[in-house]
Amino acid sequence: MTAYSRLMDGLYLLCMAIAAVALLIMVTVIPIGIFSRYVLNDALSWPEPVAIICMIIFTFIGAPVGFRAGTHICVSMMTDRLSPANQRWLLKLSDALMIITCLVIFRASYNLCEAMWVQTLASLPMVTYGEMYLPIPVGAIFTLLFVIERLVNGDQSQRAIVTLGGTH
Repeated sequence: MTAYSRLMDGLYLLCMAIAAVALLIMVTVIPIGIFSRYVLNDALSWPEPVAIICMIIFTFIGAPVGFRAGTHICVSMMTDRLSPANQRWLLKLSDALMIITCLVIFRASYNLCEAMWVQTLASLPMVTYGEMYLPIPVGAIFTLLFVIERLVNGDQSQRAIVTLGGTH
């Protein structure tokens, strides 16, 4: 195992932990908002934006985890019928397209964060829209790092650290 893969193992576990905490916070905050609104008859302003921020974090920091583990959506009906050489070629093409996708998402989301960096959320004034959208470019970079790892070191989805969560 290379030093890069060990570094990616740490990033993988960090992304998994961050996504898990975001999901935990989200599923805790939503019932608080519902309880406050319908039982106490006093709607709180902060549960919805906190849940949205957590969903953004869970989605864009959790996506690299799914990519590295090979649990992302994959339609392989056609590629399974190809020769192993053609399958490897299509995997390289797919990785090249993923690199382009990550770079496009990074650039667009970076521009969005930059443009919205000082505009605060009305219901959560200590957070700006730029900060709220920050997990998008970060997740794109993390995914890009995992794509590079797959190009350099091959598929990592069967390694013990990646199957840790039992998603296979």
